[in-house]
Amino acid sequence: MAATIKNKIRNIRELKNYTQEYMADKLGVTQAGYSKIEKGKTSLSYEKLVEIGRILDVSVEDIISFEYDKYFSNFNKITGNNNGNNNGNISINADNSSVLRELYEDKIQLLERLLNKTEIELERYKDRFGEI
Repeated sequence: MAATIKNKIRNIRELKNYTQEYMADKLGVTQAGYSKIEKGKTSLSYEKLVEIGRILDVSVEDIISFEYDKYFSNFNKITGNNNGNNNGNISINADNSSVLRELYEDKIQLLERLLNKTEIELERYKDRFGEI
């Protein structure tokens, strides 16, 4: 059975290790709003699909043609199937390392923004209801 666009978007997002919160932040929507995209509860315009592709660093064509099973089949051929032949180690070259570093730094920035928002909300709560 062919995967739907919503599933393909979710699979690519997860492979890139992006959270729904990250995607929502980049799209300028709430996490709940983004979740509706992946659940198929929101109709997805071509323009929004282009924007999602830009965030995921893939083309619309890549999203449409993405096949999860083929990706992992090819991935296992390249890195080994982790059946003991390579002791579970996946070699990371310099290009992959820089991409991983960027993803990690993006995640840290997102978490810092979320922490800041939480602290602001906590202060508002304390102002309104007092210290506990």
